[in-house]
Amino acid sequence: MEKIIIYIDGGSRGNPGPSAFGVILCNGQGDILKKYSEYIGKATNNEAEYQGLIFALKKAKAYFGKEKIKKMGIELFSDSQLLVKQMNGEYKVLNSRIQPLFLIAWNLKIDYKNIRISFVSREKNKEADKLVNQALDSEDKSQKLF
Repeated sequence: MEKIIIYIDGGSRGNPGPSAFGVILCNGQGDILKKYSEYIGKATNNEAEYQGLIFALKKAKAYFGKEKIKKMGIELFSDSQLLVKQMNGEYKVLNSRIQPLFLIAWNLKIDYKNIRISFVSREKNKEADKLVNQALDSEDKSQKLF
């Protein structure tokens, strides 16, 4: 079975504050296929993490195709224990701002027949974190008039 590896991260400067996410799609050997980052405006860190997850699930399906993605093994890594435990059914989703994002992510996850969402230390998620900070830094610079 073909496998892909996805790393996601979300971040906020202030909580809530300016936020962004980073996503990295890799082949089964860990070689980077695509990198994405996006500034999402004012949000909490957890909201940014979920936005990254939603984007990653949509983008992987678009990149590989809906039929192919059903047959692939997906390993998705996040440094958010909250997101990982909620998506694996270990924690309840109590926050009213996270609940709609969780439902979107959960419904997208259904299209993936063989997906594992796992926690990874920040040390092993540096590339995705770097993308978050690049998106935040770029937005900061574009906001300045002088």
